[in-house]
Amino acid sequence: MKMCPNSPAKALHADSRFSTLLGQKAWNGLPAAIRRRFGKRLSGGASIAYQGKVTSMKMNLAGKCLAQIARLVGAPLPYDLSSVGQPAVVVVTEDATSDGQFWIRQYGRATSFPQVVHSLKRFSGPTRLEEYVGFGIGMALRIEAEANALLFKSDHYFLQVLGYRLRLPRLLSPGALVIGHHDLGDGRFVFSLSLTNRLFGELIRQDALFNDSKE
Repeated sequence: MKMCPNSPAKALHADSRFSTLLGQKAWNGLPAAIRRRFGKRLSGGASIAYQGKVTSMKMNLAGKCLAQIARLVGAPLPYDLSSVGQPAVVVVTEDATSDGQFWIRQYGRATSFPQVVHSLKRFSGPTRLEEYVGFGIGMALRIEAEANALLFKSDHYFLQVLGYRLRLPRLLSPGALVIGHHDLGDGRFVFSLSLTNRLFGELIRQDALFNDSKE
């Protein structure tokens, strides 16, 4: 974990949003490092940055096509296999105007500029947690604890159009998305992303290794 220069340590305080969603028993079963990372909150506008590198990535043909199409709406999915071995940065910023978090993920590429993914985690909706990527596109999430990991699993996808929320039928959704935070101990963790479609199998898989900064 690295505090951004404009984020003084005194801005940190306890955060029960994720533990409440998960349930106290499951929360207490997680490694202390995961509870520390997801159990703190910054004042609105302050940020925390995690630095690491992409360690593996694979896509099948359908996944490559989907990732390229998704670039039309802000590129929310990783799309460049050359990112393996390249630097990765995740910045989490508290939304100063709502009870949510802005997430920025930056993945280096062998050529050209890095890929940057923007999203907003909102503690609302039918599952009380959703990720909005812009262009009216969002995903309701459920969280689960598994061994040394905290998992964010897609429940359904939705579109926001003219103030209306339209839930996408399962047949029109890209597939089941699982985002994992896997603690490895010694201040290290893996951020994983897996998108699996019932017809086309695992479309995209990406793993990135991060380290907590020494404070």
